[in-house]
Amino acid sequence: MLPLLPGVYKYLNAAGTVIYVGKAKSLRKRVTSYFVESSSHTSKVKLLVRQIARIEHIVVGNEVDALLLENNLIKKFMPRYNILLKDDKSYPWIVVRNEPFPRVESTRRLVRDGSRYFGPYASGLMQKTLLELIHHIYPLRTCSLRLTEEAIRRGKFDLCLQYHIGNCLGPCRGRQTAAEYEATVRMAAQILKGDMRSTRDYLESEMRRASDELRFEAAGGFRARLRSLENYQSKSVIVSSTITELDVFSLLVDQDVAYCNYVHVVGGAVVNTFTVELSLGVEQEPQEILTQAVAHISSGISGKLAQEAVVPFLPHHEMFPKTTFTVPQRGDKLKLLEFSQRGAKLYRLEKLKNIEIKDPQRHTERIMEAMRKALRMAEQPRHIECFDNSNLQGTNPVAACVVFRDGKPARREYRHFNVKTVVGADDFATMREIIHRRYSRMLAEGASLPNLIVIDGGKGQLRYAHETLQELGIADRVALVSLAKRIEEVYYPDDPMPYYLERGSEPLKVIMHLRDEAHRFGITFHRQKRSNAFIHSELEAIPGLGPQSIAKLFGRFKTLSAIKKADPDQLAEILGKAKANLVTNHFKTA
Repeated sequence: MLPLLPGVYKYLNAAGTVIYVGKAKSLRKRVTSYFVESSSHTSKVKLLVRQIARIEHIVVGNEVDALLLENNLIKKFMPRYNILLKDDKSYPWIVVRNEPFPRVESTRRLVRDGSRYFGPYASGLMQKTLLELIHHIYPLRTCSLRLTEEAIRRGKFDLCLQYHIGNCLGPCRGRQTAAEYEATVRMAAQILKGDMRSTRDYLESEMRRASDELRFEAAGGFRARLRSLENYQSKSVIVSSTITELDVFSLLVDQDVAYCNYVHVVGGAVVNTFTVELSLGVEQEPQEILTQAVAHISSGISGKLAQEAVVPFLPHHEMFPKTTFTVPQRGDKLKLLEFSQRGAKLYRLEKLKNIEIKDPQRHTERIMEAMRKALRMAEQPRHIECFDNSNLQGTNPVAACVVFRDGKPARREYRHFNVKTVVGADDFATMREIIHRRYSRMLAEGASLPNLIVIDGGKGQLRYAHETLQELGIADRVALVSLAKRIEEVYYPDDPMPYYLERGSEPLKVIMHLRDEAHRFGITFHRQKRSNAFIHSELEAIPGLGPQSIAKLFGRFKTLSAIKKADPDQLAEILGKAKANLVTNHFKTA
């Protein structure tokens, strides 16, 4: 039996593979909770439990030790049901090699060989720009020679072109000492850390000294390098003159994945930012996700976390004892957090666009599942119908029904309705009539009912629609909601309180698209009907002009405007001279 002590537990499948690692204050209580029926258990938890063949545990002294051990075991075993780094792409880095006269160069392989790695960088362009700046300012070697003391002393190497054009000072021939070269590398490393001050001071002092010694060509070279440094700095995002060094983390959770954006600020400027994608396991608590994201990023970035990190909420900070976590409420730090959140959203948007292009079926499935969860439905709303009423001061009442399939308009299935039983502007009675006509016909024809019906109106129209569906006996077969004037407010039958959809979310975008389509489709039909009514009423007002004559006129001229402009002889060809004169005289006196 498991002890009532803090520790870490491992679930293994029949093949002996670790599929989940967890921590607990009490091992017995936590592990037992997985095997007790609970409505809070997700489908992933149920699937995990079915695969457990063996349980192993490790008792530790306290919760902090359990947290640290859990993180180490997750990194070691990469269990499929834990939160894991999803990005498998290799980011670009800049490495200072662990070798005599170290090279500073590009790499995409992070190898723990004693070399110093800086990055990762969000793009190869960012890395290349910084690398070119360093090699423009500092004369560092780019060759792959093994510059041992013995080889240099024996004169084994020849000076290359890079030496002759001034890009290298010739350490291979002993023309630059290891101490001098190392000092140059240290200043280059400061640039990679985001601190430009030592480099700026060095270039300014060397420029003044060369000028004092009348070496004007050398002074011009240092001035050109100083301008390159200033040009690079001018492109940095300046956020605050009071912040010396800071890390920022933001989190965006989207169904089974999460996006964590990292921003590193040095000297008030953003010097590095990138976003990682995490695959969520059975544990989906935001605090746990953020903790794992910070752990993933901090293990990958060069060095360690800054002394202070800005976050949207506190992670398990015991894992990072040398860092103080701040949840800002105002000021520059809050602006930095918002900057990071925008970065996560842009990254997510780019990923979704790629999925939509490369795998449209997966894209549709993701949106449908998001709508199911957001609207608290039992099944995905693959078939949605939205209704909108339209009338002008009680005249020409009409209704429109638009149909969406898999989140997209199915325009061939759109329907217009002329209101038959309602007199005047009675939106409630109109909704009752249209809902009854639409679904009584579908039932009679044996057509499949929609998964979701959306009413573009308030609680009154929702009540009448729901009562009509009850009369038809299908209220329990179709989900029904209505939209208030503020589009993010959704109402359900028998629930007086509104339910709010997240602003900017894909479910809200689909609902807004539905509403706009229904409104557009209904208004277009209503305008057309009013226009036709006006045209016919005007022609019918001409004494002696009957329906057949009006039909002949529209068959030839199409519009009322063309009829008004028609020549009397043209009218006479269609109607005869007497009726043509009636039309001509009517419009002359109108």
